[in-house]
Amino acid sequence: MRVRAPLVIVAGAILLRLPIGIGFANYDTLYSLVWGQQIARGQNPSYGTKLAPTPHPLLEALGVVLAPLGAKATLAIVVAIAYLSLAALGYVVFLLGARWFSWPVGLAAAAFVLSRYEVLSYGVRAYADLPYVVLVLAALALESHRRRAGLPVLALLALAGLLRPEAWLFAGVYWCYLWPARTPRERTLLALAVAAAPVGWVISDWAITGHPLWSLTNTRATAHALKRPTGILNVPYYGARRLGEVLGPDGLAAAAIGGILSLWLARERALLGAAAGVLAVLALAIVGAAGLPIQDRYVFLAAAILTVFAGAGLAGWFALAPERPRRRVWRAASVLVAIAVLASLPWQIPRFNRTFSSSVPADQSLSAQQRIANDLIALTPAISPRCGRIAVPYSTPVPLLALELHVPPTQVVVAQIARGTIVIPANPAVHLEYILDRHDHQVSLEPIPAGFRLSASNRSWRVYSSCA
Repeated sequence: MRVRAPLVIVAGAILLRLPIGIGFANYDTLYSLVWGQQIARGQNPSYGTKLAPTPHPLLEALGVVLAPLGAKATLAIVVAIAYLSLAALGYVVFLLGARWFSWPVGLAAAAFVLSRYEVLSYGVRAYADLPYVVLVLAALALESHRRRAGLPVLALLALAGLLRPEAWLFAGVYWCYLWPARTPRERTLLALAVAAAPVGWVISDWAITGHPLWSLTNTRATAHALKRPTGILNVPYYGARRLGEVLGPDGLAAAAIGGILSLWLARERALLGAAAGVLAVLALAIVGAAGLPIQDRYVFLAAAILTVFAGAGLAGWFALAPERPRRRVWRAASVLVAIAVLASLPWQIPRFNRTFSSSVPADQSLSAQQRIANDLIALTPAISPRCGRIAVPYSTPVPLLALELHVPPTQVVVAQIARGTIVIPANPAVHLEYILDRHDHQVSLEPIPAGFRLSASNRSWRVYSSCA
């Protein structure tokens, strides 16, 4: 098992990468890499940049480790990690399906989770949410294999808790679950493991900003600035909506059928997964109540657990003994799931093509965003930080330029400047495709001020400099 898992995950990453062909670091991850780069240079990370995302200590630690390799190698490794995370997600969902029900359920569940549009879309952009989900599900798979495993499970949840705070809830509940079977000394040691991630996050915020709850307050401010839905009253509507967007109609139908049938006909097998799903929804409610945004990637954990039940809806009857009379009921229901999956294909396939194909219009695909980012990187030799500040029209280029130029993100500004370098999109299509959010503050940098000359350009960007 120890040898098979890495081989399967690496092979799965390659098999995903070849047909998709897209891979780049998103805005949030780029900022974490830049902050790690700053720490490696002995600088204080620039958390206070306008519209800076939530810091993720584990990603920043990765940025520190990769900083000596340079920007190009850093981005290549991050994309590789992104695909490995996608493959690992499929593998760990397979394990859960196999351990809770049977290997056909595991295969069906893995197929469900790796065919979800949002999962692939966020995965190829190296969002931290995918590794977080993998770590939590790996902890769940370990507990499924060996009940009350204890410290190994909490170690995985601690790593997950350095990517997303929802893992703290899982760790706390798991500690309570372990309480009756542990001695007072063991409870104390396990409590330290539970506290490791939240304490580490608070210490990181405090050391860098002087504010122990910086990540919380800054994320609230960003959610407000970008007008994203927050609040406990919005959780039922937006949570259900986001879950539907991630799973799709076929995934929702399969999960509903699989969940009902497994709790009815195989309750003991399904209880751990059902409890984990409830806890994932509770974590989302706490996120909303804390004033944080309710986004689709925040429901990935609940969605991944539901894909296991979707797999059960399609193949759960294999887990029942042939002589059980209700096995036929489950098998008949699986036909309905298969019909739902087939019926969704005419809707799903064009959606995938619009997002991942390089042949669609520039304002509709991730390949266009990757091309625009690559074009910006290609022009960085023409941008000299010694000339002064670097002006951009909105926030999206800030972390990428900071990473490539090895400068603090505060040197890349969304503002007019009298001296330095101005970087603007070469056409309106690029401007619209690469903007972070429709509510992102924008500054018109045209007409270009006197004293600036065109120093470089390509199909996506123009660079003007006031350097002699």
